[in-house]
Amino acid sequence: MSRVVVIGAGLAGLATACHLSGSGHDVTLVEAEDAPGGRAGQIVRDGFRFDTGPTVLTMRSLLEDVVGAAGGDLDALLPMQRLDPAYRATYSDGSEILVRHGHEAMRAEIAEKSGAADAAAFDRFVPWLKRLYEVEMPHFIDANFDTPLDLVRNPRAAASLVTMGGFGRLGPAVKRRFTDDRLRRLFTFQAMYAGLPPSSALAIYAVITYMDCIEGVYFPDGGMAAVPHALAKAATDNGVDLRLGQKVTRVLRRPDGPVAGVEIDAGPIKGSEKLMADAVVCTLDLPVAYRHLLPDLAPPRVVRTGDYSPSAVVWHVGARGDLPAGARHHNIHFADAWDSSFDALIKQGRMMPDPSRLVTIPSLTDPTAAPDGAHTLYVLEPAPNLDGVVDWRSQRGRTREELLAFLEREGYPTDIVTEELVDPLDWQAQGMERGTPFALAHTFAQTGPFRPSNVEKRLPGFFFAGSGTVPGVGVPMVLVSGRLAAERVTSYLPTVPRRQPRITTTEGAA
Repeated sequence: MSRVVVIGAGLAGLATACHLSGSGHDVTLVEAEDAPGGRAGQIVRDGFRFDTGPTVLTMRSLLEDVVGAAGGDLDALLPMQRLDPAYRATYSDGSEILVRHGHEAMRAEIAEKSGAADAAAFDRFVPWLKRLYEVEMPHFIDANFDTPLDLVRNPRAAASLVTMGGFGRLGPAVKRRFTDDRLRRLFTFQAMYAGLPPSSALAIYAVITYMDCIEGVYFPDGGMAAVPHALAKAATDNGVDLRLGQKVTRVLRRPDGPVAGVEIDAGPIKGSEKLMADAVVCTLDLPVAYRHLLPDLAPPRVVRTGDYSPSAVVWHVGARGDLPAGARHHNIHFADAWDSSFDALIKQGRMMPDPSRLVTIPSLTDPTAAPDGAHTLYVLEPAPNLDGVVDWRSQRGRTREELLAFLEREGYPTDIVTEELVDPLDWQAQGMERGTPFALAHTFAQTGPFRPSNVEKRLPGFFFAGSGTVPGVGVPMVLVSGRLAAERVTSYLPTVPRRQPRITTTEGAA
C-alpha cells in the first residue's frame, strides 16, 4: 500500500485525504492546529459561537462526493438545512429583494419587486447559467491541466463557452438581460469571490451565481465549522491517521530527487518525527509553502508576481438585543456606489468610499450560537490586500467605528458582549499571502492552466491542493482541488519504487 502525507487539515486537505483513502492509499493528515478546519475555524467565547472562515455553503453534492469517496454518509455526518431565502438584499433606496430557492419562487419575487419583463428575463437567465455550469464544471473546473492546450482538448465544450459569451464580461452580460439595476448587482456581486469587479470579471464566473442563487445555500447543524469536523470523521473512519497539533517542518527527499516524506514537530514531549511517504500533498498558501518548505525552489512566476484578490475585514460581534425587522441568515447591504467603489478597492488599493457589506446571523437559524436575548453577527466589508495603500495600524480602529455606526443605522443589536475584528494583517499572520484569504485573483491569465499547477515537477511526488492552485477560491473549488490532487497522486504513485530510501532534507519550517 502506498503512503501519502497531506499537509493541512483544512477543507482542501480533508477532501484530499478522503479521496486518497477511498482509493486505497495509506494516508497521514498533519495539522498544526489542535482541531481540523484551517480557514474554516471557530471561536467559542462568552457563550457565543463564531465561524471564522467561510459562511456561505453551496453545492452540497460536492460534499457528498468527498464523504462518499471515504465511504461515509453525508446525511449522518453533517445534517444541514437549506436557507430560504438564501440572502436578503437591501439597497440604499430602502428596498429589498429576497433570493428565494426554486425557479418559481424566485421568479415570483422578481415579478413583484422588479416587474414582469425582468421575471421573463429570469426565465431565460437560469438556463444560460445552468448551461454554463454544465459545460464548465467537467471540462474546465473539475479537470487537471498540463498545458494551455488542454483548454481545447474538448473543442465542442470550448466552442459552447464562446457561443454562450462565457469569455465576455459578467457585468455587461447580466446588464443586457435585466433592466432593474438591483438585480444586476444581485447576480454579479459573486465576482468578488473570484477577486474581480463584476464589470471586468469573465462571464464564465456566472457559475458562482449559479451555485449561490440556483443550487441554493445551506447551513450545517453546529455552524460552518461542523463541515471540517464531518470530513475529518469520514476520513478517520476510513483509516486516515489524523495528526493534530503537529507542524510539518521539513520536506524529506531521496538522493535521486523525489519526495520521501516529511519531518514534523510533534511537540515538546515527542519532539521531531519523520513520516516516510511516497507522495506529499501540501495545502498551505503557495507562497508560504515555497518560503518555508521548498526554500531551494523558486516559486512559479504567477505566485511571485501575480495579482492577488482583495481582502476583507471581518468583525465577529456577540451582542444583546433584537434584530431589525426582516433580517435573515445572510443579509447583503448594497451601497449606492458600485463601479467607483470597486475601482477604489481593486485599482487603487483603497477602502471602498461607499462599501457594500454582508451581515450573517447564524444565531437566527441556530439559537445555540448565542445566549438567550443575544445574537452572533458576522460582519464583512471588502478591503484592499496588503499591496494596497491602507495603513492598517491606523485604519483598524476607524473601520471598527464605521462598522458599528453601520450596524446601528441598520437596526442590528450593538450592546456588545464580545468581539473579534480580523483585518489583512491578521490574515497574513494566519499564513495567507498579501493578507487575503482569497488567494490569487481569477483573471484569465490566472485561471485554469494559467493558475499555479497542483504538481511541482521539480520535486517528483510533491503536489498542491487549496485555493492557490486549480481550480481556485471558495468552498466548492477547494473541495474539487482535493479530488484533483488525489487524482495526480494516484497517477504518479505506480511509478514510485516501494522502498525505504536514504533521505536528505530541505531546510525550513511551516
